[in-house]
Amino acid sequence: MFFSVWRAERLKLRHSPMWIAFFLLPMIPAFFGTVNYLGNLEILTDGWYSLWTQHTLFSCYFFLPLVIGIYCAYLWRLEHNGYNWNLMLTAPVSRTVIVLGKVANAVVLTAAVVLWTIALYLISGLLCGFGVHTIPWKELAQWSMGGIAGGAVVCAVQMFAALVIRAFAVSAGIALIGGISGLAMLSKGYALFDPYALLCLGMKANNPDQTLPVVGFAVSCIGFSVLFIGAAIAYLHHQDAKTG
Repeated sequence: MFFSVWRAERLKLRHSPMWIAFFLLPMIPAFFGTVNYLGNLEILTDGWYSLWTQHTLFSCYFFLPLVIGIYCAYLWRLEHNGYNWNLMLTAPVSRTVIVLGKVANAVVLTAAVVLWTIALYLISGLLCGFGVHTIPWKELAQWSMGGIAGGAVVCAVQMFAALVIRAFAVSAGIALIGGISGLAMLSKGYALFDPYALLCLGMKANNPDQTLPVVGFAVSCIGFSVLFIGAAIAYLHHQDAKTG
Protein backbone atom coordinates (compact mmCIF):
# COMPACT_ATOMS: atom_id res chain seq x y z
CA MET A 1 0.00 0.00 0.00
CA PHE A 2 2.85 2.37 0.86
CA PHE A 3 4.47 2.01 -2.56
CA SER A 4 1.13 2.59 -4.27
CA VAL A 5 0.73 5.88 -2.40
CA TRP A 6 4.36 6.76 -3.09
CA ARG A 7 3.94 6.19 -6.82
CA ALA A 8 0.69 8.15 -6.85
CA GLU A 9 2.45 11.11 -5.25
CA ARG A 10 5.24 10.89 -7.83
CA LEU A 11 2.68 11.21 -10.62
CA LYS A 12 1.84 14.67 -9.34
CA LEU A 13 5.28 15.84 -10.47
CA ARG A 14 4.65 15.04 -14.12
CA HIS A 15 4.18 18.22 -16.15
CA SER A 16 4.21 20.24 -12.91
CA PRO A 17 6.02 23.60 -12.45
CA MET A 18 7.95 22.10 -9.53
CA TRP A 19 10.79 21.18 -11.87
CA ILE A 20 11.35 24.86 -12.61
CA ALA A 21 11.88 25.55 -8.91
CA PHE A 22 14.04 22.44 -8.61
CA PHE A 23 16.48 23.51 -11.34
CA LEU A 24 16.40 27.29 -11.11
CA LEU A 25 16.26 28.14 -7.40
CA PRO A 26 19.55 26.39 -6.47
CA MET A 27 21.24 28.16 -9.39
CA ILE A 28 20.59 31.57 -7.83
CA PRO A 29 22.68 31.05 -4.66
CA ALA A 30 25.32 29.24 -6.74
CA PHE A 31 25.66 32.31 -8.98
CA PHE A 32 25.69 34.90 -6.21
CA GLY A 33 27.93 32.75 -4.02
CA THR A 34 30.49 32.43 -6.80
CA VAL A 35 30.36 36.15 -7.58
CA ASN A 36 30.77 36.95 -3.88
CA TYR A 37 33.74 34.61 -3.67
CA LEU A 38 35.46 36.11 -6.70
CA GLY A 39 34.89 39.59 -5.30
CA ASN A 40 36.59 38.78 -2.00
CA LEU A 41 39.62 36.73 -2.99
CA GLU A 42 41.85 38.71 -0.65
CA ILE A 43 39.81 37.44 2.33
CA LEU A 44 38.58 34.08 1.08
CA THR A 45 41.86 32.24 0.61
CA ASP A 46 40.93 28.62 1.33
CA GLY A 47 39.89 27.51 -2.15
CA TRP A 48 37.08 24.99 -2.26
CA TYR A 49 36.24 25.53 1.41
CA SER A 50 35.91 29.29 1.04
CA LEU A 51 33.71 28.80 -2.00
CA TRP A 52 31.52 26.43 0.03
CA THR A 53 30.93 29.10 2.67
CA GLN A 54 29.68 31.50 0.02
CA HIS A 55 27.39 28.98 -1.65
CA THR A 56 25.80 27.76 1.56
CA LEU A 57 25.48 31.29 2.91
CA PHE A 58 22.61 31.76 0.47
CA SER A 59 21.32 28.27 -0.25
CA CYS A 60 20.92 26.66 3.19
CA TYR A 61 19.27 29.63 4.84
CA PHE A 62 16.90 30.68 2.08
CA PHE A 63 16.63 28.68 -1.11
CA LEU A 64 16.79 25.04 0.02
CA PRO A 65 14.13 25.47 2.74
CA LEU A 66 12.00 27.36 0.20
CA VAL A 67 12.25 24.56 -2.39
CA ILE A 68 11.24 22.02 0.26
CA GLY A 69 8.38 24.24 1.44
CA ILE A 70 7.05 24.73 -2.09
CA TYR A 71 7.18 21.00 -2.82
CA CYS A 72 5.44 19.99 0.41
CA ALA A 73 2.71 22.56 -0.20
CA TYR A 74 2.34 21.24 -3.74
CA LEU A 75 1.89 17.67 -2.50
CA TRP A 76 -1.10 18.72 -0.38
CA ARG A 77 -2.52 21.16 -2.91
CA LEU A 78 -4.69 18.62 -4.72
CA GLU A 79 -6.21 17.35 -1.48
CA HIS A 80 -7.05 20.89 -0.38
CA ASN A 81 -8.94 21.64 -3.61
CA GLY A 82 -12.67 21.10 -4.04
CA TYR A 83 -14.03 17.91 -2.51
CA ASN A 84 -10.75 16.02 -2.70
CA TRP A 85 -10.23 16.32 1.05
CA ASN A 86 -13.35 14.26 1.76
CA LEU A 87 -12.40 11.79 -0.95
CA MET A 88 -9.02 11.28 0.69
CA LEU A 89 -10.53 10.76 4.15
CA THR A 90 -12.98 8.18 2.81
CA ALA A 91 -10.34 6.26 0.84
CA PRO A 92 -9.41 2.79 2.19
CA VAL A 93 -5.85 3.90 2.90
CA SER A 94 -4.17 4.21 6.28
CA ARG A 95 -3.59 7.81 7.40
CA THR A 96 -0.09 6.80 8.38
CA VAL A 97 0.61 5.51 4.87
CA ILE A 98 -0.72 8.74 3.31
CA VAL A 99 1.59 10.90 5.38
CA LEU A 100 4.63 8.62 5.03
CA GLY A 101 4.12 8.39 1.26
CA LYS A 102 4.16 12.17 0.93
CA VAL A 103 7.13 12.59 3.28
CA ALA A 104 9.10 9.93 1.39
CA ASN A 105 8.57 11.76 -1.90
CA ALA A 106 9.62 15.04 -0.32
CA VAL A 107 12.79 13.46 1.09
CA VAL A 108 13.69 12.00 -2.32
CA LEU A 109 13.31 15.43 -3.92
CA THR A 110 15.31 17.00 -1.10
CA ALA A 111 18.14 14.53 -1.70
CA ALA A 112 18.06 15.41 -5.40
CA VAL A 113 18.15 19.15 -4.62
CA VAL A 114 21.12 18.68 -2.26
CA LEU A 115 23.00 16.70 -4.92
CA TRP A 116 22.13 19.34 -7.53
CA THR A 117 23.48 21.99 -5.15
CA ILE A 118 26.71 20.00 -4.80
CA ALA A 119 26.96 19.66 -8.59
CA LEU A 120 26.57 23.43 -9.04
CA TYR A 121 29.24 23.96 -6.40
CA LEU A 122 31.65 21.69 -8.27
CA ILE A 123 30.92 23.40 -11.59
CA SER A 124 31.47 26.80 -9.99
CA GLY A 125 34.76 25.69 -8.45
CA LEU A 126 36.09 24.40 -11.75
CA LEU A 127 35.07 27.65 -13.44
CA CYS A 128 36.97 29.52 -10.73
CA GLY A 129 40.08 27.60 -11.73
CA PHE A 130 40.28 25.04 -8.93
CA GLY A 131 41.91 21.73 -9.85
CA VAL A 132 39.91 18.52 -9.98
CA HIS A 133 42.55 16.80 -7.83
CA THR A 134 41.90 19.29 -5.00
CA ILE A 135 38.14 18.59 -4.72
CA PRO A 136 37.35 17.69 -1.08
CA TRP A 137 35.42 14.51 -1.89
CA LYS A 138 35.34 13.21 1.69
CA GLU A 139 33.90 16.46 3.02
CA LEU A 140 31.43 16.66 0.13
CA ALA A 141 30.09 13.22 1.05
CA GLN A 142 29.69 14.31 4.67
CA TRP A 143 28.02 17.60 3.71
CA SER A 144 25.67 15.78 1.35
CA MET A 145 24.58 13.19 3.93
CA GLY A 146 24.21 15.86 6.60
CA GLY A 147 22.17 18.03 4.25
CA ILE A 148 19.85 15.18 3.30
CA ALA A 149 19.34 14.24 6.96
CA GLY A 150 18.66 17.83 7.98
CA GLY A 151 16.52 18.38 4.91
CA ALA A 152 14.39 15.35 5.83
CA VAL A 153 13.54 17.09 9.10
CA VAL A 154 12.46 20.20 7.20
CA CYS A 155 10.29 17.93 5.03
CA ALA A 156 8.53 16.60 8.13
CA VAL A 157 7.91 20.10 9.49
CA GLN A 158 6.74 21.50 6.18
CA MET A 159 4.54 18.50 5.48
CA PHE A 160 2.69 19.18 8.73
CA ALA A 161 2.47 22.91 7.96
CA ALA A 162 1.14 22.25 4.44
CA LEU A 163 -1.42 19.81 5.84
CA VAL A 164 -2.80 22.22 8.43
CA ILE A 165 -2.48 25.46 6.41
CA ARG A 166 -4.33 25.34 3.11
CA ALA A 167 -2.85 28.57 1.72
CA PHE A 168 -0.01 27.57 -0.61
CA ALA A 169 1.93 30.84 -0.23
CA VAL A 170 1.66 30.86 3.57
CA SER A 171 2.98 27.32 3.83
CA ALA A 172 5.93 28.14 1.56
CA GLY A 173 6.51 31.37 3.50
CA ILE A 174 6.89 29.39 6.71
CA ALA A 175 9.82 27.57 5.12
CA LEU A 176 11.51 30.86 4.29
CA ILE A 177 10.99 32.21 7.80
CA GLY A 178 12.19 28.90 9.20
CA GLY A 179 15.41 29.16 7.21
CA ILE A 180 16.08 32.58 8.71
CA SER A 181 15.33 31.26 12.21
CA GLY A 182 17.80 28.46 11.53
CA LEU A 183 20.49 31.03 10.80
CA ALA A 184 19.79 32.81 14.09
CA MET A 185 19.75 29.62 16.16
CA LEU A 186 22.92 28.29 14.51
CA SER A 187 24.79 31.53 15.20
CA LYS A 188 23.82 31.33 18.89
CA GLY A 189 24.84 27.69 19.23
CA TYR A 190 21.31 26.28 19.54
CA ALA A 191 21.12 24.52 16.19
CA LEU A 192 20.07 21.19 17.70
CA PHE A 193 16.89 22.81 19.02
CA ASP A 194 15.66 24.23 15.70
CA PRO A 195 14.57 21.83 12.92
CA TYR A 196 15.52 24.31 10.21
CA ALA A 197 18.98 24.87 11.69
CA LEU A 198 19.67 21.15 11.34
CA LEU A 199 19.86 21.57 7.55
CA CYS A 200 22.49 24.28 7.98
CA LEU A 201 24.36 22.30 10.63
CA GLY A 202 24.36 19.09 8.59
CA MET A 203 25.84 20.82 5.55
CA LYS A 204 28.21 22.84 7.75
CA ALA A 205 26.86 25.96 6.11
CA ASN A 206 29.21 28.93 6.13
CA ASN A 207 31.72 27.05 8.32
CA PRO A 208 33.11 23.80 6.88
CA ASP A 209 35.59 23.50 9.77
CA GLN A 210 32.99 23.21 12.51
CA THR A 211 32.63 19.89 14.30
CA LEU A 212 29.31 18.14 13.80
CA PRO A 213 27.93 16.65 17.05
CA VAL A 214 26.94 13.39 15.38
CA VAL A 215 24.95 11.87 18.25
CA GLY A 216 23.11 15.07 19.11
CA PHE A 217 22.47 15.75 15.43
CA ALA A 218 21.04 12.26 14.88
CA VAL A 219 18.85 12.45 17.98
CA SER A 220 17.50 15.86 16.95
CA CYS A 221 16.81 14.73 13.37
CA ILE A 222 14.95 11.61 14.51
CA GLY A 223 13.13 13.42 17.30
CA PHE A 224 11.83 16.29 15.19
CA SER A 225 10.90 13.95 12.32
CA VAL A 226 8.91 11.63 14.58
CA LEU A 227 7.26 14.61 16.30
CA PHE A 228 5.98 16.31 13.16
CA ILE A 229 5.13 13.16 11.21
CA GLY A 230 3.23 11.94 14.25
CA ALA A 231 1.46 15.31 14.51
CA ALA A 232 0.42 15.09 10.85
CA ILE A 233 -0.95 11.57 11.30
CA ALA A 234 -2.81 12.62 14.46
CA TYR A 235 -4.27 15.63 12.65
CA LEU A 236 -5.58 13.42 9.84
CA HIS A 237 -7.17 11.05 12.35
CA HIS A 238 -8.78 14.05 14.07
CA GLN A 239 -10.19 15.28 10.76
CA ASP A 240 -11.35 11.75 10.02
CA ALA A 241 -13.25 11.67 13.34
CA LYS A 242 -14.86 15.04 12.58
CA THR A 243 -15.95 13.82 9.16
CA GLY A 244 -17.31 10.63 10.61
